[in-house]
Amino acid sequence: MSLDKVISISGKPGLYKLITQTRGGFVAESLLDNKRISVSVQNNVSVLSEIAIYTLTEEVPLKKVFANIKTKENGGLTSVKPKDGKDKLEEYFFDVLPDYDEDRVYASDIKKVIQWYNLLQQHDMLDALIDEDQQDEEE
Repeated sequence: MSLDKVISISGKPGLYKLITQTRGGFVAESLLDNKRISVSVQNNVSVLSEIAIYTLTEEVPLKKVFANIKTKENGGLTSVKPKDGKDKLEEYFFDVLPDYDEDRVYASDIKKVIQWYNLLQQHDMLDALIDEDQQDEEE
């Protein structure tokens, strides 16, 4: 499954995978508890494939950030927790993405990236994403 099928819904915790499209929106399934919900077009929805992290020179796609975290953690969950302090989160993220823009990437953004990475890793969804990314680079 690609990041095109994984979304974040504003005001709702966790991530959701798209199941099907309806006339007034779509049906999504939570990765936290596998419950299905109906999402209308009025909801603020972000598709993970469209999210990028600001660096000092460019915007790095979230898929690449996840690949960097996976490499750093040897394929496991993150060594920091989303509830850790701001300094610890920023230090960790600096190891993952050394030139990230500290003025535009907030601690709350880093928390989300870490939560999302851990959630995708627990559902074994990252291997396919990173393999897909490597195929894109080879082409």
